[in-house]
Amino acid sequence: KKNGGNIIEGAMKPEDQKDKESGCNASVPSSDQKQETAETQKTPLPSDCADEANAKPAQKKTVKVKRGPRRKTQGRTPNRKVTDYYPVRRSSRKSKSELETEERRKIDELITSGKEEGMKIDYIDGKGRGVIATKHFNRGDFVVEYHGDLIEITDAKKREALYAQDPSTGCYMYYFQYLSKTYCVDATKETNRLGRLINHSKCGNCQTKLHDIDGVPHLILIASRDIKAGEELLYDYGDRSKASIEAHPWLKH
Repeated sequence: KKNGGNIIEGAMKPEDQKDKESGCNASVPSSDQKQETAETQKTPLPSDCADEANAKPAQKKTVKVKRGPRRKTQGRTPNRKVTDYYPVRRSSRKSKSELETEERRKIDELITSGKEEGMKIDYIDGKGRGVIATKHFNRGDFVVEYHGDLIEITDAKKREALYAQDPSTGCYMYYFQYLSKTYCVDATKETNRLGRLINHSKCGNCQTKLHDIDGVPHLILIASRDIKAGEELLYDYGDRSKASIEAHPWLKH
């Protein structure tokens, strides 16, 4: 442009000067370039330039935050298992079969040793001698063996006829089936075993069960429910014959 005959080099519009001072555009484009630039993109204002300058550090920070975990994962060995860091612990819980085997062995020892614990003899009104629990029995626990002479039915009938001749002799013979054969446990002989003294009740807290040791059957009593200390031990004799009830009326209860 001409100004008083002198050519001023580097002259520019006030808007361009502001852009240069703000540092947004370092060079001034030509008129043709300005037209092309105006058509393709909007010339950023100083405020836009400031926002852009402020936004760049924020983007760098977010990139650093994202790259941090990636660098850590690169140092770890992939596909590691928990067992690589902690030893494998096997369960100490026993299976049902193992528990049954242990319980069976325990009963075998009690039967063969003759130990009878948690009971005492007491006199019951209207019954005479009876057995009282001195400890708590859980349902299914072994209580005592009905101990006596194990004989076959032919010998049992002979003894029963002999005992009938003496009215003072009580009834201590228990018949049962084992392997399609009839046996009898004769506990008539007075001993210190307590199973023979447990009285009858149709609603007793014990029940009979067969337990064999090496093929020999044993008649035992187990708790049919939880039994508290101080309760009388009772079980159902199971004799419902008319002659037995006439001879022993207490069998009805």
